[in-house]
Amino acid sequence: MVVKSLARELSETSYPGRGIVIGRSSDGTKAVTAYFIMGRSENSRNRVFVEEGEGIRTEAFDPSKLTDPSLIIYAPVRVLGCDTIVTNGDQTDTIYEYMKSGETFEQTLRRREFEPDGPNFTPRISGLLHIEDGQFSYLMSILKSNMGDSDSCNRYTFDYSNPKAGSGRFIHTYMGDGNPLPSYEGEPTPIEISGNIDEFTDMIWSNLNADNKVSLFVRYIDIATGAKETRIINKNIRK
Repeated sequence: MVVKSLARELSETSYPGRGIVIGRSSDGTKAVTAYFIMGRSENSRNRVFVEEGEGIRTEAFDPSKLTDPSLIIYAPVRVLGCDTIVTNGDQTDTIYEYMKSGETFEQTLRRREFEPDGPNFTPRISGLLHIEDGQFSYLMSILKSNMGDSDSCNRYTFDYSNPKAGSGRFIHTYMGDGNPLPSYEGEPTPIEISGNIDEFTDMIWSNLNADNKVSLFVRYIDIATGAKETRIINKNIRK
């Protein structure tokens, strides 16, 4: 499998939808994650990321224009002890609550399936960064319909132990624009990770489609100390 340029993966796809990146910084000292959202409808574009505790949540930029919060208002990022959970929906809370009760990441997601937004049946994508005693590993998951069958859910989990410096994986909801939107295919894409947090954040944001991008979250976590550095960019800017 070829390691790809994340900038090219983003710039050559007009509508990847929502995406998760996880990996290790080029100097090997940081665990890296990013999450972005895009939107085609007014309701989907009417959002911002706001910090909430150690994580973030989505919020309506203009509450008066919010029509259906069910699939667009949620907490994409939550922290549970040594684990950082990153997802594209309210399965963040499912993972958090049931892992707190002793279930594994994979077990928690057996309680969920793809989004009920036919005919797209948007996949639920999730990631878990685990940092403990100077070691870093991560998991990624996708829950998707079985070739558009609303009664059949395929569940895939990918486990990455001791990732190499400067490498990561990228998973997103759609392969591109369309009607219905074509679901992501295959295992998470291997990509290069380079630069400090500001350079990495700028690279992602500048390569997302200008019309469709909405918000971006990036976090670098020091693997030795657990110290976190976060960046958030919203297309909708509050005055």
